Amino acid sequence: MVAISRLSGHSSGFFSGRSMPPNQAVSARAQKQINARLGVEPPERDVAALILRKTRSLLRCGTAPAGAEWAFQTGRAWDLRFPEDASVDLVVISPPFPDTVDYAADNGLRCWYAGIDPGKFAIDMHRSTTSWTTMVKRALSEQARVLKPGGHSAFEVGEVRVGSVLLERRVWSAAEDLPFRKFCVVVNQQEFTRTSHTWGVADGRLGTNTIRIVRLQRA
Repeated sequence: MVAISRLSGHSSGFFSGRSMPPNQAVSARAQKQINARLGVEPPERDVAALILRKTRSLLRCGTAPAGAEWAFQTGRAWDLRFPEDASVDLVVISPPFPDTVDYAADNGLRCWYAGIDPGKFAIDMHRSTTSWTTMVKRALSEQARVLKPGGHSAFEVGEVRVGSVLLERRVWSAAEDLPFRKFCVVVNQQEFTRTSHTWGVADGRLGTNTIRIVRLQRA
């Protein structure tokens, strides 16, 4: 996981030459285009040393307490088979935005490195907000099952389609008839950088300009 986070970036702490930031991974083809445009060759890197350095940074605040129980599981958001009913205190979820990002293509470099064929996995892409809202309702229904009474769901969304669609309202709608209390929406108004402008975000008018956390409490 540490290695995958180091694949591409714009400092000597990454495996690549100069590239996009790691949260905006590019395809191998796009990386070659960046190399050609900048006139650079892939540099030699001490991969083991970079992984160790980043790992030390990640663990600088310490490791999990001795005896702490944890598990890494995968599954569909609307079919979480591993948690028991009313066993979870907090759920944090960041679903794919509707008709905004090609997640398979954007994670192509990571999949290539890990030997994964993204075409063999179902990655939700919703072309309409109606379809997206239906998916959210299915996920919230499963959260209602696993959350303890009084537990919380933190649901990260944003605004799309030049600000005309505020996805937190769709989450409110999806939560109707489910045992949740609408607690609040936290809005983080982002500051813009040159990277933001690369993706068409400009002066709060284009792109996804805010991060919105919908907070729901299990009744």
